[in-house]
Amino acid sequence: MSKNTNHPQIIALLNGDEKIIKLIYKTLYPKVKSFIYKNKGNSLDAEEIFHKALYQLIVKAKIKTIQINTTLEAYLFTICKYLWYQELNNRKKEVRNDSIFELKSEDFQAEQILQQERWLLFEEKILELSENCQDLLQAYFKKVPYNKIIKKFDYATKNVAFQRIFKCKKKLTDLIKSDSRFKKL
Repeated sequence: MSKNTNHPQIIALLNGDEKIIKLIYKTLYPKVKSFIYKNKGNSLDAEEIFHKALYQLIVKAKIKTIQINTTLEAYLFTICKYLWYQELNNRKKEVRNDSIFELKSEDFQAEQILQQERWLLFEEKILELSENCQDLLQAYFKKVPYNKIIKKFDYATKNVAFQRIFKCKKKLTDLIKSDSRFKKL
């Protein structure tokens, strides 16, 4: 068991507490499955991503302190979302010849955990922005065309939209960089 975490649900997971594992499955798995279905996946994908997220959480808890600023379910769901987006991205870049590219699983797992932590920090900090900034950046990150952003947010010109996006991105960057976890990631 990890001595560096005090989150009761994580300790229960590390101890193999069947009750907490069933509770996590009951409350979170349907949400993960629904999310993956809505994003080009199937039930096998959902199971795989959910298990991978639980595994990574347990591995991470065994090797280092886990700082959770939300519920465990929200934390795990974010990991699942990240893993699914990563999987979709990997499918686009799928290598057909296995002899060309080989990953060492331990290095790959460590890198995935680090990327997840970055993603979690990013998602946490974006929620600290104003609702307008959150909506604007969400549109920007989804690559919504500027003419639609101008209409949706009632901006006068494209230049105003650029400036507003720039200010929101700067505020997000400042929030991330001011977090003590940023330097560790």
